[in-house]
Amino acid sequence: MRIDIINGPNLNLIGTREPEIYGTRSLDDYLKSLSSSFADCVLDTFQSNHEGELIDRIQQSKADGLIVNLGGYSHTSIALHDALKSLSIPIIEVHISNIHAREEFREKSITGRAAKGIITGLGLEGYSLAIQYLIKAISDKQF
Repeated sequence: MRIDIINGPNLNLIGTREPEIYGTRSLDDYLKSLSSSFADCVLDTFQSNHEGELIDRIQQSKADGLIVNLGGYSHTSIALHDALKSLSIPIIEVHISNIHAREEFREKSITGRAAKGIITGLGLEGYSLAIQYLIKAISDKQF
């Protein structure tokens, strides 16, 4: 089983950017640790600060399931929403912080409308929970 994890702008700064919100562990280190926790899955990770690169990567996905954290683009990008809608695989959107407890403009997720579900506010652990869900949903063909 292959799960793609696609991360958007500024997520390369997790671990140093606003540690009071995002913590001090880097996203890259955390995602590498998930590979050993989910050894039966191929986890293919990608991060870009560029909307077009994110769209291209989504469109090229050959995964069984997709996890996205599109950062600020989650709240603004109809183009990323449309790219997600072009897939016929289960998609889970993850937000490290609770988008509903932050600035008003972060409360709405345009891209989340294309996802099966959204995990928000559980820190980096949200990625692990998303993987667990996708493994079960894909195995049971619940999408």
